[in-house]
Amino acid sequence: MATEMELPGGIKFKGGKIFAVLTALSTLAAGGWTVYKFIDDYLELKEVVSAYTAPDLSGFDKQISLVQQEVEMMQSEMGMVLQEISLVSDVANELKGDLRQDVRRIETIVEDVEQRVKEDARTNAKELKEVIKDIKDDMSKLEEATDKKIKIALENPLSKM
Repeated sequence: MATEMELPGGIKFKGGKIFAVLTALSTLAAGGWTVYKFIDDYLELKEVVSAYTAPDLSGFDKQISLVQQEVEMMQSEMGMVLQEISLVSDVANELKGDLRQDVRRIETIVEDVEQRVKEDARTNAKELKEVIKDIKDDMSKLEEATDKKIKIALENPLSKM
């Protein structure tokens, strides 16, 4: 006994062919169901995406703008500080150069003064020796004259009275 199936229009299916037809119909139905679910998911996703509104990020934009302004101000201030440092460095270098020149001039003046003091000391020592010698000579002459006068006075016969 073979199982037979007849469809309207005179198409007849026997045994194994019925199984093949049922398998093909169930595969077709499963494919249709899959396509339907895919389209349904797509439409839901489209609805969600259409309803999506971006969050308000204006607060972040304002904060970013403020941070950028602060960075620009800090860069400007850093530039001014660097200019001032450069200016101070230039002035310090000029002062250093001027100070070197002043020290060299003072060293030259001090050396000249030292030479003059040494020369004056030598001259004064020489003059002092001459004055001392003159004084000794004068004292010696004065002693001799005084001794002579005392001797004359003592030898005077009138002094014995």
